[in-house]
Amino acid sequence: MTFLSQNLLTVLVFLPAVGALALALMPSEEKPLLRWSAVAFSGLAFVLSLGLLNEFHGSFPSLQFVESRPWIAEWGITWFVGVDGLSILLVVLTAFLTPVVALSAFSAVEEGVKGYYVSLLMLETAMLGALVALDIFLFYVFWELMLIPMFFLIGVWGGPRRIYAAVKFMLFTLVGSLPMLVAVLYIYFAHKAQAGSYSAALPDLLTLKLSPTEQLWLFAAFALAFAVKVPLFPLHTWLPDAHVEAPTGGSVILAGVLLKMGTYGFVRFAVPLFPGAAREAAPVMLTLAVIGIVYGALVSLVQTDIKKLVAYSSVSHLGYVMLGIFTLEVAGLQGALYGMISHGLTTGALFLLIGVIYERRHTRQIDEFGGLARQMPVYAVLLMFATLGSVGLPGLSGFVGEFLVLLSAFSLSSKVYVVLASTGLVFGALYMLWLVHKVLWGPLGPKNQKLPDVSAREIAYLAPVIVMIVWMGVFPNTWMNTMRASAEHWARDLDHYRLTVTARPGPAPALLTAQSEHASHRPAR
Repeated sequence: MTFLSQNLLTVLVFLPAVGALALALMPSEEKPLLRWSAVAFSGLAFVLSLGLLNEFHGSFPSLQFVESRPWIAEWGITWFVGVDGLSILLVVLTAFLTPVVALSAFSAVEEGVKGYYVSLLMLETAMLGALVALDIFLFYVFWELMLIPMFFLIGVWGGPRRIYAAVKFMLFTLVGSLPMLVAVLYIYFAHKAQAGSYSAALPDLLTLKLSPTEQLWLFAAFALAFAVKVPLFPLHTWLPDAHVEAPTGGSVILAGVLLKMGTYGFVRFAVPLFPGAAREAAPVMLTLAVIGIVYGALVSLVQTDIKKLVAYSSVSHLGYVMLGIFTLEVAGLQGALYGMISHGLTTGALFLLIGVIYERRHTRQIDEFGGLARQMPVYAVLLMFATLGSVGLPGLSGFVGEFLVLLSAFSLSSKVYVVLASTGLVFGALYMLWLVHKVLWGPLGPKNQKLPDVSAREIAYLAPVIVMIVWMGVFPNTWMNTMRASAEHWARDLDHYRLTVTARPGPAPALLTAQSEHASHRPAR
């Protein structure tokens, strides 16, 4: 086997960081070189992620492409990475959106070009690392590392209140993560007490026997960190400020990937590690999810700033994801995972399209626009696709995930969750269609009469996102088949949930028990 085939995940995670180092050594005045180099490194990472997806065996629930090497050996901490159906599509989404963002910033970022792209590439490494990490200390390192480049993206290249928004983002997420660190240390030493050896590997920690009280407190600590990142009502207040002040690329990454780190954290760590507590907390989490759905939609209805409207819509959309996760059912989890990918694409496209008109008019006030469908017809078509995908029109990506979530929630003993959550769909259609009506139709104001339509470069980074929105809506099984086996394995019996790894490549890979194999043997992909 080649070095790449044996270390594909490691190469994928650190390739953007290598790109960041290369950019840091380039002359700051060479702006075209810096921009195209960032596109090249992030594009290469996307190509590697497609190779990962192409060779992934979706019919097996096991961890694949697993790598395990000692890191801090005397403490049982390892470089332990792998992907399964719960994580691989998020990895591809991250690798897909980063070159899109890099390309979109060519005209949006004129000052500090080197620093912007270095921060973007370092953020990609941190996000990919968090998604593939299976050692809980390793995950925490990448989880915290994500804060630093995002802080700079908002605080340096953001709007007039960028410092306030960046500090608020940092305080919310950092303070929320501190209880999780305490919980990580607790279960780490609990494994030493029960098994006689230190280990921070997730498969080993899944075998821990914890009392109901321990589970409840530990779940609460993890849930706080992840709920802030989602953000789950009422911990959402940092999000609108961060979105409004962030540059366009920062908003795309924040909505498209970073928010999913919270929902992914629930799926990968909080629920499997503490299944009893998750079941006990499910009614509370479902209630907060539904409140977030309705609240986010209602607040979106009264916004006058386009970016703030889309920001509050994310609170509503991520509420559906949380609703699906805490049904603790297969359909709900699949709908949640599908919703994560769809939201990353539709909201990412909306923020990119907002950036296009902001660069032309330097305003995001909805009342400043009108009649753009006549002046910018190609832009109008792209905006309609992104909008209809966001509101869940059948045939586009948003419909599939929300339908599965509501279907799963309907199977619960109380139907009130479905009734209330369904109102969010109605309000969502209202505020998004009102937005496009105000922006695209009506009288064409004098300030908008000379606006150029989207350029070839803008089409180059917008069209692939729109194509994916349509593809996910028309051919959902392309993506469902990738996640189905892992979702069924996750939801079938959480009390006995175990992770397995593939032993060798091929159409029918053999399976080994991860907790007995990962530390002493790194399975070949």
